[in-house]
Amino acid sequence: MATTFWLLCACIVYVYVGYPLLLHAWARMRPSAIRPDRGRGSRSAQAEPSVSFVIAGRNEGRRISGRLENLRQLDYPAGQCQVIVVDDGSTDGTSDVLAQMGSHVTAVRVPPGGKARALNAGVALATHDILVFADMRQGFAPDALRALVAPFADPAIGAVSGELILSGEDRDRREDERRTELERRETADRRRIHRLSAGQRKGARRWSLRRDIVASTIAEGAGLYWRYEKQIRRDESACGSLVGATGAIYAMRRSLWQPLPPDTILDDVLTPMRCVMQGFRVVFEERACAFDRTAADASAEGRRKLRTLAGNYQLLWLEPRLLLPWRNPAWLPFVSHKLGRLLVPYALPMLLVLSMLLATRSFVYVAAFFAQCVFYALAAYGALLEHTPGARTAGAAPPLSRIARVALMFLVMNGSAVAGLVALVTRQKVWR
Repeated sequence: MATTFWLLCACIVYVYVGYPLLLHAWARMRPSAIRPDRGRGSRSAQAEPSVSFVIAGRNEGRRISGRLENLRQLDYPAGQCQVIVVDDGSTDGTSDVLAQMGSHVTAVRVPPGGKARALNAGVALATHDILVFADMRQGFAPDALRALVAPFADPAIGAVSGELILSGEDRDRREDERRTELERRETADRRRIHRLSAGQRKGARRWSLRRDIVASTIAEGAGLYWRYEKQIRRDESACGSLVGATGAIYAMRRSLWQPLPPDTILDDVLTPMRCVMQGFRVVFEERACAFDRTAADASAEGRRKLRTLAGNYQLLWLEPRLLLPWRNPAWLPFVSHKLGRLLVPYALPMLLVLSMLLATRSFVYVAAFFAQCVFYALAAYGALLEHTPGARTAGAAPPLSRIARVALMFLVMNGSAVAGLVALVTRQKVWR
C-alpha cells in the first residue's frame, strides 16, 4: 500500500512538475534549437510564401465579416493569400453572408459532419504550398502571419504553431507589449469599418469588441495554466517537436497533409503528430499571436477541456503508432505531456484514500492527507466564488482567492479528463 502511494505521488509530480523541469533543463542545454530562422527579417519571396487559409465553421454568420476583415489587415501581400471558408451545414444564413464576400474568398458548403470533414473539404481546394488553419472566434495580430510562416525557410520544419493569448493573461509581458500596437491601430480599424457594407460593418465592429478583456471567475487560474502550458511548448520546440499545435493559429506544408478521419476531435494534435512521424519538426513561434477571451466560468472552461481531453483519448485508437517509440520521434513528450494527464485524475482519489489509510503509520502520511484536504477546500472556495456577487471581475483579487481559483482550475481540468473518456465511450459529439 505504501509503495502504491509513493508511485502515485511520483506519477503526479512527474507529469506536472518533473517533466516540465527536465524539459526546460534540456532546452537550456540546446539553445541553438530554440528559434530556427529567428534572424530572417527580409521581405523576400522566400520569407513570404503563398498561403492558403482554411477556416471551417457552422452557424458563424455573425462573425464572418469581422474575421475576414481581420485577415485583410494582416501585414502580408494580399495576392499571396488564398482564403477558404467551409460552411459546415449552417442554418443561420452563413452561406448568404459568404456569397457577398466576392471572389477573394473561396467558399464551400458541405453537409453537417463536423470540423474534420469540413477541413478535409477545405484543404482539397487549397492551391498554395503552406496551409494556415484558423478559427472564426480568434483574431490574429497584424504581424502574425509573417511570423508564422518564417520558420518554413528551414526545410526540416513541417508545421508551426502560433501563440494564443487569453484575456486571463493580463500580466503576461508579451500581451502588454502588443496591446500598445493594437490600440494604435484601433483608429485605423474604425476608419476601415466605415468603408464596409452595413452587414460587414456590423461583423467587423463585433470582432473589434472581442479584443476587450471580459470578466471571468476563472481568468487567473486559466491564464496561469495557459502560461505554464506555453512554457512547455517552448521547451518542447527547443528540444525537438511539439506534440500538438494551437488550433486557432497553426500552419503546415500542404505536401504533408493527410485527410483526417471523419470524427477527429483534435485536428490540431493529430495533424502535427503526423508531420512528426514523417520526419519533420513541429515548432512553436510565439511571435505569431492570436487573441481570445478566457471562458466565463468553470463550467464553460470544463466544456473546453472535455473536448480536448476526449480528443487525447481518441488519438490512441486513431493513430496507435503514436504509442510506439520506434515510430514516434516525439514519443517521450507525447507520453509525458498528453497521456500522463489522462492518468492523473484517477491517481488523485486513490492518493487521498491511501494517505488516509496510511495515516497511522507515519506523520508523513498525516501531512499528505492534510495537504490534500486543504487543497480540495481551496478548490471548493474557488467554486463558491463563482456564485458570489462581484466575484466575476477582471481586476486584481486577494491572494487567497487567486490560489482558490487556480485549485479550482486544476480540478476542472482533471474532472474533464474523466468526463472526456465517458463522452468518447458513449459517443457524445464533443467535437463541435
